[in-house]
Amino acid sequence: MPNPPTEDLFATKPGSDFDPLALSALMTRRAHAGWLGMAYEGHGDGWVELSLPWREDLVGVPETGVLASGPIISLMDNATSISVWSMARRFLPHATLDLRVDYVRAAEPGRKVIGRGECYKLTRTIAFVRGIAHDGDPDDPVAHVIGTFMATHGTYL
Repeated sequence: MPNPPTEDLFATKPGSDFDPLALSALMTRRAHAGWLGMAYEGHGDGWVELSLPWREDLVGVPETGVLASGPIISLMDNATSISVWSMARRFLPHATLDLRVDYVRAAEPGRKVIGRGECYKLTRTIAFVRGIAHDGDPDDPVAHVIGTFMATHGTYL
């Protein structure tokens, strides 16, 4: 896959085109998300889905084969972060202020985990997000998340 043009992804002009697929591809090929193997699954207005593969080196307790919590937290931080940019329709540097993760159950060993992040409210400098992580059935989530992001350079609106 060719590298997406970063100048288009990181445009900071209000109303500029923002492509969650291209940004997800950029983010999931590099750094922490890339090492974890995150991949783009889908997006819509204000929501993004990313996936995390099951890998032995991401298992928390070898005897159970259950993924560790850290990679799932990273998945949800990335999915909710990109959902903010999807809602704002532009990239704007921001920081995670709070991301509460409530684990409902362990992910099934051997299954990839899908993280769906949704931005449901933007103010000038704060974005409100929620989401779920599941391993195949969104009605039987592994975890629920809720959180906030703060724009660090400029405003969302």
